[in-house]
Amino acid sequence: MKTTMREPIHRAEYRVLYGDTDAAAIVYYGNYLRYFELGRTEYMRDLVKISYHEIEEQGLVLPVTESYVRYNAPAHYDDLLIIETSINELRNVSCRFSYRIFRKEDDGKRTLLAKGFTVNASVDRNGRLTKFPAHLLEKMKTILGN
Repeated sequence: MKTTMREPIHRAEYRVLYGDTDAAAIVYYGNYLRYFELGRTEYMRDLVKISYHEIEEQGLVLPVTESYVRYNAPAHYDDLLIIETSINELRNVSCRFSYRIFRKEDDGKRTLLAKGFTVNASVDRNGRLTKFPAHLLEKMKTILGN
């Protein structure tokens, strides 16, 4: 599956907690979707200048309707992760975020651990698909250079 990144790319750091791992101190595979969520949340907060809480106050939720993860190498307890996030596709009622997760090595190098994407729909509190508010859509288009 294609997981192209598009500028701007937001970077967030996260230190793997013991509770993120299994008995072998390897990050449980499902937690990578949580890391994607962390990247997506911080992308919206830092670049779009809106928090998910503020989006919810406008009567919207942005559920994940599709996800994909390609695992390349395991993360371990206490690894410092770099989560890269970008919006790869923007439509009136959905957007596709792309992600790459790296382990930050002591020598400054990075090892790619996983990459993937999520598609998030814009729905109202009743679960009906609805357009992004015009001001939010415009902010996101501006960031993407559209």
